[in-house]
Amino acid sequence: MEVPAEVMIHNELVGMKGSRGTLLQVSPQGYYEANVKFGDRLHRVLLPVSSTVIIWAQPEETVAGGEFEVER
Repeated sequence: MEVPAEVMIHNELVGMKGSRGTLLQVSPQGYYEANVKFGDRLHRVLLPVSSTVIIWAQPEETVAGGEFEVER
């Protein structure tokens, strides 16, 4: 997964429930840095990794038969 990436963000601390944003980086200090629109303005936010769920906006490809391999 490369950044920047379009994501949906869930974070109870700031009341985000599936808010759309752009993930800019994952900091080694334990936070996500993202750009998120509030109203008609774009804001940079720092969200703690421990209390934030990030869902990539681009869905995964489906494979015929429902079987797939994961390379690691």
